[in-house]
Amino acid sequence: MATWKTLLLQDSASPLMEQLAYFHNHTLMILVIITVLVGQLMITLFFNKLSYRFLLEGQVIEIVWTILPAVTLIFIALPSLKLLYILDEVNNPLLTVKSIGHQWYWSYEYSDFKSIEFDSYMIPVNSMKPYNFRLLDVDNRLILPFQTQIRLLVTAADVIHSWTIPSLGVKIDATPGRLNQVSFALSRTGLFYGQCSEICGANHSFMPIVVESISPKYFYKWVSDTAEA
Repeated sequence: MATWKTLLLQDSASPLMEQLAYFHNHTLMILVIITVLVGQLMITLFFNKLSYRFLLEGQVIEIVWTILPAVTLIFIALPSLKLLYILDEVNNPLLTVKSIGHQWYWSYEYSDFKSIEFDSYMIPVNSMKPYNFRLLDVDNRLILPFQTQIRLLVTAADVIHSWTIPSLGVKIDATPGRLNQVSFALSRTGLFYGQCSEICGANHSFMPIVVESISPKYFYKWVSDTAEA
């Protein structure tokens, strides 16, 4: 999760987030090069007393400063479009989970198994344990197996919410009367925190999301125990 000293993106916990981080670094490198180049040109113009008498109506330089930005945009657009299609791709999921946003909590349904559904509320401050994170921990976590292709169906029961886990690179709107879907795979075990990212009312800041990634073996055991209970 993000801490007070986190300046950049959170550590990735899915292949999608890794690709987003690569694209972020790629774009940032291009922006730094442009900023340094333009800064150097501006400093040169400010401190250089010489003037170039052929600068006005120069067809060559106009062609150059039109083509170079176009080429730069192509280098940004191509990886961006590729990544956009990868994020929207949902292929052969091994597990489907439905998430429903409410004011102000989340409920989850495991569509592949019978009678596994529960609500997930934020733990109040007066009920927290010493190891809980304030405003981030919930009473019932979303349990998912790692290294498994997961499809998440997202909707809402009242107003628009947004199901977001930054370390997974997942942010999807929960819209009443509509099912949105996203696919992701967890690359490691751990606890991953998120929050509703769409202003949905007075308690918008108090409906966190916690994903607990465990091994498939323990996930099947959890499913068996939960279904029997």
